[in-house]
Amino acid sequence: MPIATKGAVKTLAASDIEKLGSPILLSNTYHLYLRPGVDVFKAFGGLHKFMSWDGAILTDSGGYQVFSLGAMRKITEDGVVFASHIDGSRHELTPEKSIQIQQAIGSDIVMVLDECTPSGSTLDYLTDSVSRTTRWAERCKVEFQKGREASNNPGSLLFGINQGGVVEALRVEHAQQMSKIGFDGYAIGGLSVGEPFPDACRIVSALDENLPKDAARYFMGGAQPHEIVEYVKRGVDMFDCVLPTRNARHGLLYRFRHDDLSKPDFYETVHVTNEQFKYSKEPLMASKDGDPVAQELSRYSLGYVRHLFSVEEVLGQRLVTLANLHFYLGLMARIRLAITDGKL
Repeated sequence: MPIATKGAVKTLAASDIEKLGSPILLSNTYHLYLRPGVDVFKAFGGLHKFMSWDGAILTDSGGYQVFSLGAMRKITEDGVVFASHIDGSRHELTPEKSIQIQQAIGSDIVMVLDECTPSGSTLDYLTDSVSRTTRWAERCKVEFQKGREASNNPGSLLFGINQGGVVEALRVEHAQQMSKIGFDGYAIGGLSVGEPFPDACRIVSALDENLPKDAARYFMGGAQPHEIVEYVKRGVDMFDCVLPTRNARHGLLYRFRHDDLSKPDFYETVHVTNEQFKYSKEPLMASKDGDPVAQELSRYSLGYVRHLFSVEEVLGQRLVTLANLHFYLGLMARIRLAITDGKL
C-alpha cells in the first residue's frame, strides 16, 4: 500500500496512483485528526472525496505515531493523552475516539487502537501492554458497530492488531485472544521498530498457524523487497512501506536484476545522484506496452534525473517515487505469479 499519510502520496497525484494500478492507499488517523480535522471530513463526506481518490483507503489507528512521541504522551487504561507535534496542544486518543475519527474519514479498512511497544521491552511490560491492547480492541469493535450507520463508509472493515514483541508465546496467546473477539482481518504490529529480521520471520511463522486462515494478514510497517518475499511465504497478504517513497526523495532507486525471487539478490538499489550517472543516457525505466508509467519514465535518462536532484527540482523526486512504487507494486504482482506457478 503506497503511503498517503496526510491524504497524499508525496509528490504524486491521485491520477498517478491510478496509473500505477494500486487499488489501495494508507493514510494516518493521527495526522488527519490534527490537520485538516474531523469537521473537514464531515463537510466533504470523507477522505475519498476530499482527495479525489476512488480506490480503497486503510487508516492506521494513530497508535504508532502517538507512541513515538515519547515524553510527549501518557498511556492510561482509557487511552493516550498526548501533545501535538505541531503546536503542543493537548489531546486524548481513546479507542472510541480513534474509531470515530476513522469513520469520519470514511476508511475502507479501519484499524483498532493498539500500543506499539518499543524494541527491547521487558516481558512484564509486554504482557501488560498486550492485555491492554486486547481490552482496547474489544472497545474498538463495540464502537465500530455502534457507529457504522453514521459512518462516511458504512461498508468498512475492521482489522485487529497483534502485538507481543519477539516473545513467541505471548504473540500466539494474543493472536488467539484477537481471533476470539473476531475481526475482518488481522495485522501484525511491532515488528518494524528495530527487531532483527530472523526474529520477525520466527514470529510471523508462529502466527501463520494461529491466525484465522480465512482473514487477511497485514504486516504493518513494511520491509525491504527480499523481506517481503519471506513474509509472504509465511502467510502475509498485505504490506505498507515508507521505503519506496521516502528513499525516492533521496535519490535511491529500486530495480529488478532477475526474476528468481527465491534469491535475495533479485533486486538492486542505485543512487541516481551519483557522479557515475552524469552522462548516462540509460532510461529511468524501460518502456512497456500497456504500462503508462513505464512509458512515461522511459522518456527520461538517468543523467537527466541526476541533474534534477543536483538542482533540487522536485520533478526528480516525483519520477523516482513513481519508479519505486512501480517496482514495489510490480514485486507483489511477481509474487502472486510465483505462487500461482508453484515457485514460491
